[in-house]
Amino acid sequence: MKLRFIFNPRSGHNARNSRLLEYARAFIAEHRIDATIVPTEYSRHATALARQAVDEGCDIVVAIGGDGTMNEVAAALIHTPAALGLIPCGSGNGLGRHLGIFGPPRHMFATLLTGEPRLIDSGLINGHPFFTSAGLGLEAIIAERFARLQRRGFLRYLTHTAAALRNHQPETCRLHHGDQVTEAIVFTLAVSNCDQYGNNAYIAPGAKVDDGLLDLTCIPPIGLGNALPLAVQLFTRRLDRNPRVIRLRAASLEIERTAPGLIHTDGEPHQADARLVVTVRPQSLRVITPKAAAH
Repeated sequence: MKLRFIFNPRSGHNARNSRLLEYARAFIAEHRIDATIVPTEYSRHATALARQAVDEGCDIVVAIGGDGTMNEVAAALIHTPAALGLIPCGSGNGLGRHLGIFGPPRHMFATLLTGEPRLIDSGLINGHPFFTSAGLGLEAIIAERFARLQRRGFLRYLTHTAAALRNHQPETCRLHHGDQVTEAIVFTLAVSNCDQYGNNAYIAPGAKVDDGLLDLTCIPPIGLGNALPLAVQLFTRRLDRNPRVIRLRAASLEIERTAPGLIHTDGEPHQADARLVVTVRPQSLRVITPKAAAH
């Protein structure tokens, strides 16, 4: 078995990153694995490194980083024989948490040897792949702010969320799903492949990564009266019980907004057209998961 570790030195906290890099080296030496570690040097570099790993016959390509690193590596592995390995160390780690790949390094690295490959879905929004979630509105603005930070972490995420909340204005969107059209006033909108953003913030309770469907969640305008209840529901997997939150589940949908603007894919910001086309690619990515999570 041949592995390639792709390491993002900017993800999460520098001290934790250094420890994970040392752990990876010790893990390779202890188990005498045919593996190499390569660092990313610029945006989208992980995608090029992952493609090279596939071309060189690697069986597992491991992303050591946050959701952005995972996205870049996974994008190169779609419909290939190589499987994605995850060592999450970012600020959210939504896909890793959903799949049970989170916690002590011992557990995460052991999964690479003892786990099983699981086929999961992936999404596309105007050609941009995503594996955890994509979105617009407040969450896209936060993603843009967060992407500019040199130091990251959950506390900084909360700080920038609070700052963005003060000035963000909702927008009206038309949601085309099947032969139905739903009009919504959107404060933030997420299209999810798994059930959470990360940090146990469950934006799409009940979402599954292998059902051939994507889960759309529209959060209404937020004010003093509903901010706290929405936050509680987000972190207790009860957002789907809020009658003002729009939930849809579909294999494809279109979102029309009044003007071009920001979107994000797995936390990475992009400028996009007013019309957004979202589709699912069923069972398009292999991921090495703990055996208990593979069935």
